[in-house]
Amino acid sequence: MKSSRSFFLAALLAVVALPVGALAADAATNWGTHCASCHGKDGKGQTKMGHKLNVKDFSVGATLGLVTNEQIIKSITAGVTDQGKRRMSPYAEKLTAEEIAALVPFVRKLAPDCPCCPKD
Repeated sequence: MKSSRSFFLAALLAVVALPVGALAADAATNWGTHCASCHGKDGKGQTKMGHKLNVKDFSVGATLGLVTNEQIIKSITAGVTDQGKRRMSPYAEKLTAEEIAALVPFVRKLAPDCPCCPKD
C-alpha cells in the first residue's frame, strides 16, 4: 500500500512539473478525436454526420478562402448555430486556446488548391 501511494505521488508530481501545454494533444490528434467524425479525416465532410449537418468541404480552397483564421477559432471555441439550431458544439471546455489555434493551420492544409493557405 505504501509503495502504491509513493508511486501515485511521484506520478502526480511528474505531471505537475511538466511545462504548460506539455499535455496538450497535437492538431492532428485533436482533429481525429474531435473533428473527423463530422468533417472527415480529409476535411471533405463525407461522413454520416457531415451529410446530416451539411458541413463545408474544407478540402476546397474556395471554401477556406472565404473564412478568416479568427472565424475558424470562433467556430471551434463557441460552436456554430444556424437559425437557432446547434450545428457544431463548442470546444472551449475540451481544448485549450493553444490547441484550438493549432487547428487553424491544420485545417488550412486540407485545401491543396487554396492560394491563401499554408502548405508546410
